[in-house]
Amino acid sequence: MRRYAVLGPLRVFGEEREIEISARKMEILLAVLLIRANQVVSLSQVMAELWGEAPPRRATASVHVYVSNLRKLLSWPDGDDNPIYTRNPGYMLTMGDDELDLHTFQREVEQGRGHVRERRYEQAARCLRAGLELWRGPAFNEYREGPIVSGFVGWLEESRLECVELLIDAELAMGRHRQLVGQLLALTAEYPLREFFHHRLMLALYRCGRQAEALGVYRAVRSTLDRELGLEPGRQLRDLHGAILTADDDLDIRDVS
Repeated sequence: MRRYAVLGPLRVFGEEREIEISARKMEILLAVLLIRANQVVSLSQVMAELWGEAPPRRATASVHVYVSNLRKLLSWPDGDDNPIYTRNPGYMLTMGDDELDLHTFQREVEQGRGHVRERRYEQAARCLRAGLELWRGPAFNEYREGPIVSGFVGWLEESRLECVELLIDAELAMGRHRQLVGQLLALTAEYPLREFFHHRLMLALYRCGRQAEALGVYRAVRSTLDRELGLEPGRQLRDLHGAILTADDDLDIRDVS
């Protein structure tokens, strides 16, 4: 069985070894076919991913060569069971659910989400951590220019952050606010406009008895939002700010979802 890994640099594994793809254009082609697995990708879409709006004069012939070479790399030694098919108006890569690390990640997140709904936070945290451990770095970091790859990368990053958020809420519900402060400080620095992380940092700090620092986080994110977007914090952040000022009992350890 072939296995493909897209949660980080693109990697392909055969039955006994990793399959090396050294040509950048072939990597982009494979990335596009994997993103649209079991769907036809038109020749014009492939060309747009490879060369943007300025394809070379012999672009069609070059695509045929890349596809032929990729087929050779992905074929078994006897030449059977090649996953790439020619389908009008382009090409299609066939793949099962257990061949892509992304599908494993999605299953872990969905199971984790279900455990959170049922308030099984320890089980949720295990699933969500398992999903995040599949990530090896930024996905398709070297070739994000084309519309298919760039759109997929944006969706993929949002999916990863959703998993991080679910895990943070599970950890908070289990009373692990002290362990989360450092991670949340890093996340608010990396994603200064993502209010969720500021909200959970304020809550974690408050539960650690650091009320003044929690209020300082609010002042900082309010200033950032005003400076960058001309906006006030959202209602959830404003409500938390008010609850901290009054030491609302509802801020004690409980579900935060």
